[in-house]
Amino acid sequence: MRGNKYNCNNSGTPRTRLERLLRERELRKFNKSLNDGETELSNNDSFSPDSFEAFSWFNDEESLETISANRCSTDGCERQDSRASRERLLVVANRLPVSAVRRGVDSWHLEISVGGLVSALLGVKEFETRWIGWAGVNVPDEIGQRALIKALAEKRCIPVFLDEEIVHQYYNGYCNNILWPLFHYLGLPQEDRLATTRSFQSQFDAYKKANQMFAEVVKEHYVEGDVVWCHDYHLMFLPKCLKERNRKMKVGWFLHTPFPSSEIHRTLPSRSELLRSVLAADLVGFHTYDYARHFVSACTRILGLEGTTEGVEDQGRLTRVAAFPIGIDSDRFIRALELPQVQDHMKELKERFAGRKVMLGVDRLDMIKGIPQKILAFEKFLEENPNWRDKVVLLQIAVPTRTDVPEYQKLTSQVHEIVGRINGRFGTLTAVPIHHLDRSLDFHALCALYAVTDVALVTSLRDGMNLVSYEFVACQASKKGVLILSEFAGAAQSLGAGAILVNPWNVTEVASSIGYALNMPADEREKRHHHNFVHVTTHTSQEWAATFVSELNDTIVEAQLRTRQIPPPLPIEVAVDRYAKSNNRLLILGFNATLTEPVDTLGRKGSQIKEMEPKLRPDLQEPLRKLCDDPKTTIVVLSGSDRSVLDDNFGDYSMWLAAENGMFLRATKGDWMTTMPENLNMEWVDSVKHVFEYFTERTPRSHFELRETSLIWNYKYADVEFGRLQARDLLQHLWTGPISNASLDVVQGSRSIEVRSVGVTKGAAIDRILGEIVHNKGMKEPIDYVLCIGHFLTKDEDIYTFFEPELPSEVPTPVRSHVPPPVRTSVSKLSTSRSLSREDRLKKHRPMPTIERSKSYHVNTDVFQSRMVDRMSLQEGSSVLDLQGDNYFSCSVARKRSNARYLLGSSDDVVKLLTELTNSWINSMNTDGSTLERN
Repeated sequence: MRGNKYNCNNSGTPRTRLERLLRERELRKFNKSLNDGETELSNNDSFSPDSFEAFSWFNDEESLETISANRCSTDGCERQDSRASRERLLVVANRLPVSAVRRGVDSWHLEISVGGLVSALLGVKEFETRWIGWAGVNVPDEIGQRALIKALAEKRCIPVFLDEEIVHQYYNGYCNNILWPLFHYLGLPQEDRLATTRSFQSQFDAYKKANQMFAEVVKEHYVEGDVVWCHDYHLMFLPKCLKERNRKMKVGWFLHTPFPSSEIHRTLPSRSELLRSVLAADLVGFHTYDYARHFVSACTRILGLEGTTEGVEDQGRLTRVAAFPIGIDSDRFIRALELPQVQDHMKELKERFAGRKVMLGVDRLDMIKGIPQKILAFEKFLEENPNWRDKVVLLQIAVPTRTDVPEYQKLTSQVHEIVGRINGRFGTLTAVPIHHLDRSLDFHALCALYAVTDVALVTSLRDGMNLVSYEFVACQASKKGVLILSEFAGAAQSLGAGAILVNPWNVTEVASSIGYALNMPADEREKRHHHNFVHVTTHTSQEWAATFVSELNDTIVEAQLRTRQIPPPLPIEVAVDRYAKSNNRLLILGFNATLTEPVDTLGRKGSQIKEMEPKLRPDLQEPLRKLCDDPKTTIVVLSGSDRSVLDDNFGDYSMWLAAENGMFLRATKGDWMTTMPENLNMEWVDSVKHVFEYFTERTPRSHFELRETSLIWNYKYADVEFGRLQARDLLQHLWTGPISNASLDVVQGSRSIEVRSVGVTKGAAIDRILGEIVHNKGMKEPIDYVLCIGHFLTKDEDIYTFFEPELPSEVPTPVRSHVPPPVRTSVSKLSTSRSLSREDRLKKHRPMPTIERSKSYHVNTDVFQSRMVDRMSLQEGSSVLDLQGDNYFSCSVARKRSNARYLLGSSDDVVKLLTELTNSWINSMNTDGSTLERN
């Protein structure tokens, strides 16, 4: 598949995601039409133990070569070895698609396990599939393990060996006792609370250990280029384990149950760790959009990450989250209706229930299936409709499950009691209204039962998908029966238009729907059935699997494209070495998220009031103080913060402070000066301020800041989703009102909105700042080393490109994986890339606007302008910068997609870098001192 989409050098190569996926879909249809005429999975229509050849179809090399060659010719590609394009698919699930029974010391009998996932992946013919999972048995001896590995290898299965204690704690404990109830909205275990709480951690430890054992097996069999597809809540920790072992591994994860609301998920003690583990995958899939939305909401509310239309973004890395509704192998059910044994069953059932309408329920005997609610609704229907009592029968198939669990035993007794009461109340000597079976039916009997049913009743209280509804529709081509479907089943989003949706908790509503279904006119039944039948036969299980794998491959390609925009990590040793060898250094440092402690955006720790007042990290105070003492080093803290904030944090340091994106400047030993152009219009402030005040009042835990040259509305601490909605509304108010005709920039941060005049950026101010610094310090040597570090907004990243020697400031620099070659530049060259000359810019300085401010400052603009003119006379024509390309280091902090040359992961890395620079300077001082002493 990778070769199809990305290795073809023809003009018809798809460029966009939609084009690529549409082409993949057409190719699958084309290949299916070819394979339908060339290859049959099996002569048997049922997926029985005797038809395991269907699963082994992946070994059909001739068919695979034909498919590969056909796909290659369709794309215009030429390959000498058509099999080279095949990718291996490693399917990792808790259980293998076979059950193993030991027959001797070194002998095993394997039986295929019927399941939707098995039949689904049979349709993905482009891949060579391997299954990895637990075989369902404890095999403590090495002889038995080797024999089982050998037997399973013939079926392309790879076992994971788990001992009894791990299975008890991991599978029976954390998976079935904690995750499964929580994901189905049953909550955490309530009885014996103290003991349960104490066992949470031990069960989670076993869960992680089991997932790591799965990861070890995957790593052992992984080959470069394999696609690894992890399945279900049993393996939520697996994507992280796999990515830690190999970052390049293609990993997808799919959940086959509902994913609960974030309010439910947040009760889980290990909530954050599980979410981050799943986010390590490249593609995360769910059955419905609701589940995907809940997952994204949990990541934003619990982890504080950014949810997007594509998925969840964390520090520039995007995990795609999407809905992939699973289906069934509809052809298998349709073909089965023509089999003689199925026809015999149908004839027998029609004779048995002649003159009566047949209603059907097929469920596991489970709390989430709503079987008691279904039977009580049927009882109410019989109460309210006496004329139907001898004309309708309910056949309820309840497959026993977890019979050793007390809750399930109670449920079984409850169902039996209700059924007995209703049959005793409405039954006769010759007939009863409910036929209840505590067992499963074979495939042929089940198909016959589906075919003769008039109304299927699915009343799940919470269901991931519920494929019984799909199977019923597939078998109803002749009867065209009615489907009553719970709105809490995932299938309701797919079959809702053709089914009658009900709330299973509302017994009266379900009873009324039963009456409506039994009396439905034939034309309406046919329309409803047609809608559902088309969906079931087109959205098959094979299409589901192929679509997921195709999107996973496409996601990998897009991630690689995004990675090209991510700067490489800063080579700290190189930066320090170049620093030590330079003569005149300039360090430009951002403040927020660069020199400050990381804040808790969710507001669970600390105080929001304190976090609104950013403070310099204590572990940076000493390195900064020592660097300020270096006569060869000039430090500028360039921030969007107010002047008072910079005064409070850096008043005692010998450095330069540039507040409000460089619009105000001062040396810590001098007065504040304005660098604002004279024509800067601030008449818009009051109208924007009123809008910000309005939205601050209606958005709890939001606030806005009024600065001299900008206004910022911050909703970092507000409810994530509500804050995002309010921000969208605020932007609409701004664009249609106070800024509709103004020359303003609206800068959107991760959770903030800033309004500032056009052209007010850090890059636009740096040349004015630089000129004043050079003049004030009376520099005799040009600046030959620049280090620029910050967590700057995209709008302010022009400061990174300002110093790029080979590019004008308007052109973003490409990311470099190596130190660039030496190129020299000067201020005169940089200035020519601006629209204004140096004299024009200097003439446009003006006093501060008289708008509302929290603290008054005296700005001596006359002195400032005279200094600038004086500097012009002294410095004009001389070189302010003598900067080589390998002496310039621009670093983005914790913002991966950036125009900066390099990346620092967090403010912790900033501490490390500045400490290294400090140590370098101290070591050079000691070396110089020793040399002088020896001389």
